[in-house]
This record gives sequence, structure tokens and C-alpha cells, in this order.
Amino acid sequence: MYKVAMLIAVVILVVFQGEAQYLTPVLTKAPSNWINLDFNQDGVLGVSTERAYREFLNRKKASPVIVAIIDSGVDIEHEDLKQTIWVNPNEIAGNGIDDDHNGYVDDIHGWDFLGNSKGEDIKNESLEITREYARLQPIYEHMDESGIRGAKQMAAYASFKRIKAKYEAKVEELSSQGPFVIKLHERYVEAKRLLQRALKVDTVGEKELAMIDDYAAGELRNAKRIMEILPQIGQTEMALEEGYHYYQNQFNYGINLTYNPRTLIGDDPTNIKDKAYGNNEVKGPDAQHGTHVAGIIAANRSNDLGVMGIANNVKIMVLRAIPDGDERDKDVANAIYYAVNNGAKVINMSFGKAISPQKEMVDAAVRYAAEKGVLLVHAAGNENENNDKSENYPSKKLLDGTMANNWIEVGASSWRSAPNAVAEFSNYGNKTVDIFAPGVDINSSVEGSRYEELSGTSMAAPVVTGIAALLFSYYPNLKATEVKRVLLESSIKPKTKMIQPGTGNLVEFRSLSISGGIVNAYQAVKKLEGF
Repeated sequence: MYKVAMLIAVVILVVFQGEAQYLTPVLTKAPSNWINLDFNQDGVLGVSTERAYREFLNRKKASPVIVAIIDSGVDIEHEDLKQTIWVNPNEIAGNGIDDDHNGYVDDIHGWDFLGNSKGEDIKNESLEITREYARLQPIYEHMDESGIRGAKQMAAYASFKRIKAKYEAKVEELSSQGPFVIKLHERYVEAKRLLQRALKVDTVGEKELAMIDDYAAGELRNAKRIMEILPQIGQTEMALEEGYHYYQNQFNYGINLTYNPRTLIGDDPTNIKDKAYGNNEVKGPDAQHGTHVAGIIAANRSNDLGVMGIANNVKIMVLRAIPDGDERDKDVANAIYYAVNNGAKVINMSFGKAISPQKEMVDAAVRYAAEKGVLLVHAAGNENENNDKSENYPSKKLLDGTMANNWIEVGASSWRSAPNAVAEFSNYGNKTVDIFAPGVDINSSVEGSRYEELSGTSMAAPVVTGIAALLFSYYPNLKATEVKRVLLESSIKPKTKMIQPGTGNLVEFRSLSISGGIVNAYQAVKKLEGF
């Protein structure tokens, strides 16, 4: 759920209006390790992890805590993570036997719900709205509304019309921006190759561009201008590449009504009892997102490598259920059941979608987690919308109208000072979003023992997950509901007005979430210590 579309929209504005001077260049950078820093001691609104360890936790004993990450997969061999990966103590690796009789063969580090017994995996999926429209279109597209009989059929038809409208709106949204981004990427790549050939260099930077003067051939001057656009607006070639792949995937898979990769798995995705699917290869074909999430929670704090995670006594259970596209409700539900049944205390869920056709499956799993005392932490989404008024799934609001009390919904805050301390992309809601946490320019682990900065509520949720795991570790008698209460009550509550995402209005920060605060490890520990 890290953001792409908004960044690309900025690029479009500059390239296709040709007026870069209307945008303010990005001249500052997030401080190193900012999420773990303290405002009073370090001048940045992090979560005060280092202060919590320094002033309280280094004198206390900790117990290991299992944290399940439902995501795209995790690189379990990453240099900063391999010592923190959960190992199933009741399973013998590689013997092809379900030793612990939990229904999963050789599930040493977790499970891949997007694979089959041959080791094949789904990478790309369609959007849920696409799948539903494709399912309902043959039934209702040419139905004569006047011939509908009965309240049940009328309700089904009305649901189809809503889904059709959402699908068509998504197609229009992608079509209004995607072709421009794709074209820009093509022009950028072409310009870079042209300059590399002309200048006989491998890298084209400021020094190389300075060699192209006003007397150069027209095609070289044009290539130079295209190459200069991204730095002028504070963006990168990597961001443009990311946007290009995002839109290509949306057109090829996301809104493609005929695309159905689920046949690779061979199960019935609408039947929760059909559980004989998946494999034990938990990395998958693209583990960037899940590996980044894992690093925020539990990157090794005691080595000299990369980054420092928030919790120092965590074992990461990897549950691969989130493709590039929308997840299936059945996979999410089964991943929650697996996590609970195999000892997880906290489950991180950095994903979401607009509709949930089998929500009853997920609700049942959420209730099961609540019964077993497991905390669920979910990212609020990156559409700069009010979740009180829009749909975002999975949701703590159950179909029966009750709210899951073991659920924390997380918006994203920034390292920037007020009034820009709320991430411009973050969803919010004083009835649905519980708390905010750092989610902008977060440096963490990615595949191949590398590190990158990513932004999104996907990054904010694991900050809360990490602090929750920390509390469970040092205060093992706490219940999930107690951890939630402590985190919300001890949060830092800024008094300065903030820019409301999506509107630009200055609003009270307390109006954006239930707690009105930003999570803080030091304050949470201080509260538990009775200070």
C-alpha cells in the first residue's frame, strides 16, 4: 500500500504542462532512523524507541514474541532479518510430512497462500472490483429492471449497478493518468539512452547534462530537458519506474476482466473450507513490500547493518497472501487463522481494498483472533480520504455492526513539522482510524539485503505493530485490548493544526483519529511503569 499514483500525478503536471517552476523542489530529507527518535531529545516526531530502551527497557527482561506479517512475502535470508525469522518448533524441514498436524506440510517459517504444491506462485492479481464486475456482468448487464421481482433480486441488481459504477470510475481514473506516465517513462528511457550514446557514458548526472549546451543538436537538448524534469521536482528515476510498472500492471491485470490467475492454485476462493492449497515458499516472486514491513518491526538492533527495527525480541512469522493487486478474502482469513493457531501475538496487515465480497470469512477470523487474545494492526490506506465516509477493507467494523476490540487502524504521520506532520496521502477518520504513526520516507530492508525508503500507511502500521510487540515482550501479562488501550491513551497529541489530507484545510489533529495522537513507545512504557 505504499503510494505511487499521487507522486506520478505531480510528474504529469510538470511534464505535460511544461511549467516546473510552479512546484516547490524538495530540499530537505528525513533524518536517519527518524522513526525511532524522540521529539524532545532529537527534534523529530518519531516514536521515541531509543529513549524507551535507554531509560526503561534496558533494565528489564524480555520474552520472545511472535509477530505474523500477512503481506507479499519476506526475504528470510536478508542480512538484517534472518536472525529474527520464526521457525516452527514442531515441524521437521524438508521431510514432506505435516509433523505438527496443523494442515500445512513443512511450514517452517509460515505459509504461502498464493502458491500451489508445484512451487508455482501468483504474482499479479486483478482488483476485487474487477473480479466482482466480471462475475456479475453476464447475469445483470442486459437485465430489464422492470422485470425484476422480489426484494432479494432487486438488492442484487442494485449491488451490481454500484459495482459497475466503481469499476468504470476506476477505469476512467487509470485512463486519465496511466497513458501519460507510461509515455513519460518511455521518453525518459529513450532520452537517457540517447545521452549515454552521445556522451559515451554509463551514468547521466548533472555533470554530464552540463556538457549539453544551447548549441547542441535539438534532440540532445530535448533529451536533456526530459532528464532534468525529475530532479527539479524532487523525484527520482526509481519513482518513475515504479509508477510505470504500477500503471502497466493495472491495465494488464488490475482492470482486466478476463484475467484469472487463481486457476494456478486450483482451489475455490469462495469456499473457506477448501484449505488444501499453498506451499511453504514464503518469499514469493516479489517480496519488497513484506520485507520492508518486516524490517520496520524487527530488523536486528544489535548488529552494525542497515537499519534498526523497533522490537528487539521478535520472531517474524511470514504469511504470503497479498499479491500485486487485490487480496482474496479467503486468503486473509486463512492467514489470520494460521497466525493465531501457531502462536502469534500480533498480526500486521498492511494492505486493503475497496470491496470485500466474502467479508463474513474475514470477520469470523477476526473474532477468532479476539477470542485468543491476538492483536490485529491494519493500515488505513493511502487515498487521502475520510474512512468514516468511504469503504476500506478489511475493516474492524463487522457485518453485525459491532467493532473488533482487538484491532488498531493506523494512519501515517510525517517527519516534517506542523502543519505538514500528517502524510498528505494518508486516510483518516475520527470514528474509524485509531492512531497515527510514522509512514513517510521510512528506510527499511528490501529484497537482496538492500535498503530503501518507502512511504505509506503500509509503513505506519508496522511501527504500531513493533511497539505492540515490544509491550507484549516486556510486559507479557498484558492482554491485546490492554495493549491497544495503552497505545491510544499514551499517544502524543499535537495541539497545532494540521493540513487535512486531500482537502488542504487546516484542522485540529484530534479530528483525524479516535485517539487524536501519534503512537509513542516511550510514553507507552512510561505509562505501564506507573510514571
